[in-house]
Amino acid sequence: MEKKQIEEMIDLAIEQLQYSYVPYSHFHVGAALLAKNGLYYTGCNIENAAYTPTNCAERTAFFKAISEGVREFDAICIVGGKDGVLTEYAAPCGVCRQVMMEFCDPKTFKVILAVSKEQYDVYTLEELLPQGFGPANLA
Repeated sequence: MEKKQIEEMIDLAIEQLQYSYVPYSHFHVGAALLAKNGLYYTGCNIENAAYTPTNCAERTAFFKAISEGVREFDAICIVGGKDGVLTEYAAPCGVCRQVMMEFCDPKTFKVILAVSKEQYDVYTLEELLPQGFGPANLA
């Protein structure tokens, strides 16, 4: 991925922090998902008093795209921090990694963890979920 595109995704993810609904943890997370068609789908985390119905930013972005018929993706950028202050990487939880496995090639799908446009790292899904279980395991 080109640096300019990564920076654009970081900006989009940071913008999503303002939409987070986090009255319990106060930990804001934003995500920007790049589909293979070139469109971006964004998401924020949405908490619930019962905790289990809470939805992560990554899954919000994926579910928005999937609900519009998009099923192929290149990359996702994730940012997050307490009270919306970005100080360290906010890596995707296990459930989000599993959703990524359902729709992404673990060898090529990129996961960008960022604090700023100057501080970020890019991983493949396979690096974050080695030996992941996905649709290919059921073929």
